[in-house]
Amino acid sequence: MEAILKILFSSDEEELYVLDCLSYLMMGLAFINFVTLLFEHVPYGRYASSRYGFPVNVKFAWFVQELPSFLVPLSLVLWSPCAKIMHLPNQLLLLMFFCHYLQRALIYPFLIRGGKSTPFLSFALAFVFCMYNGYLQARYLSHYADYPPDWVTHPCFITGSCMWFLGLIINIHSDHILRNLREPGEIGYKIPRGGMFEYVSAANFLGEIVEWTGFALAGHSVHSAAFALFSFVVLSSRGMSHHKWYLAKFEDYPKSRKALIPFVL
Repeated sequence: MEAILKILFSSDEEELYVLDCLSYLMMGLAFINFVTLLFEHVPYGRYASSRYGFPVNVKFAWFVQELPSFLVPLSLVLWSPCAKIMHLPNQLLLLMFFCHYLQRALIYPFLIRGGKSTPFLSFALAFVFCMYNGYLQARYLSHYADYPPDWVTHPCFITGSCMWFLGLIINIHSDHILRNLREPGEIGYKIPRGGMFEYVSAANFLGEIVEWTGFALAGHSVHSAAFALFSFVVLSSRGMSHHKWYLAKFEDYPKSRKALIPFVL
């Protein structure tokens, strides 16, 4: 891995510059997605369409598309050693990233019950993004992020870490509720209840938004901020679409339930 990166970049300064550019590019992509999603749903799940390519089995799609966000960072850490990886803030931030994608790539796909196939375009774009973001976050944290020795006691790190953990728990618990909505053999959609679903329609997306916002606060870099912004744009759009869909489909849908932010939106 290190040999490949040395071929691509002539110096550490050049690679860090590219990482910065990739972060600003991700912010630009977030804006493009924001505009696009005003007119079009994210094309997977209940919004899947044959216009976006042939269907890919949902378990296979989730496993393969999320796997680069785990394997790319793991490869960078194991086969491109750097002194920065010995610093506690870098280790903890990398651990946050690894924990999420360990669950998302190696556990979540195999717990899915049913689920609509994913159009190939959505699958391919997700795979590319996970390669892109896995390299961006892991390479910066393992080789370039320079934190003060006492950063783990800084209010930003403590608050961000607590947000990350809270978001992870909300996300996993909400996925558990969604998986268990239907009894074996049942089809169709039901109103999710329990946990944060009592307050918002998109509890699983809320959890992930909180998670990556906390990660960005703890990481305190343009790289983590770009990922948090991109996640917020895509997930909030999908959450708003879910809320409108639930209201249109179920006459008895709780009218006090918000879309994404409890009591607010």
